[in-house]
Amino acid sequence: MMKFFRRMWAYLTAGANQKFNEKADPKIQLEQAISEAQDQHKRLKEHAASVIAQQHLTEQQLDRALDQLGKLNANARQAVKMADDATRAGDAAKAAEYTRAAETIATQLIAAESQVADLKEQHYNATQAADQAKAAVATNGQVLQQKLTEKQKLLGQLEQAKMQEQMNKAMASLSETVGEEVPTLNEVRDKIEQRYAQAKGMSELQEESVETRMIEIEQAAANMEAQSRLDEIRAQLGIETAAPPAPAPEAPAVAEATAEPPAEGTPQASPGA
Repeated sequence: MMKFFRRMWAYLTAGANQKFNEKADPKIQLEQAISEAQDQHKRLKEHAASVIAQQHLTEQQLDRALDQLGKLNANARQAVKMADDATRAGDAAKAAEYTRAAETIATQLIAAESQVADLKEQHYNATQAADQAKAAVATNGQVLQQKLTEKQKLLGQLEQAKMQEQMNKAMASLSETVGEEVPTLNEVRDKIEQRYAQAKGMSELQEESVETRMIEIEQAAANMEAQSRLDEIRAQLGIETAAPPAPAPEAPAVAEATAEPPAEGTPQASPGA
């Protein structure tokens, strides 16, 4: 049963993480990743500084131990020489004192040599650790710089992705319905083209219909009747009716004038007029 609940909890956690990653802003997540890398580099530098400080500390202790060792060596040599001089001078008491002093110095000398050996080992290890820490800081610094460069590149790609998404959304809005009461551009275009085609078809039918031809014939008859009435009025007034221009003949010909009797009720002009 506990195994089941653990698996269920892992499943729910994975689902929550996936939903969170889908909704999270990539720019903020990128800033968080870079901030974490910078904090890690800072902690590494602080640790390296502690290691280097320990190296300097052991170096100072080793220098002091070496100085002390040098002094003890000199004191031991001096105590042995003075004990020998006192022995030669026949002063057994001073010779014994100098000998005991030399022995004490020798004991201190042994302890100092042991301390120097330990400090040398510590200094060697501290130096190795300091070198490793410096190398780690340098390497991590290069990695951090690469991450910063990658950050700028990713931010540029993110902005391009946002612009492309906005462009895609704008293009999609041209072919999708904006709202329930707002038609799309395609729908309006189809409607206008359909009405135009319908009107064009009706116009062609009207131009070719029998009613249209009858109206044209009536208009032509009315024009001819009006022209005939105007010709009568001109004849009554003695005004010659202007004949329409005849087409040019292909060959010159002499046209014989034929006199037609004047119409009834039309006054004749005198020959001298």
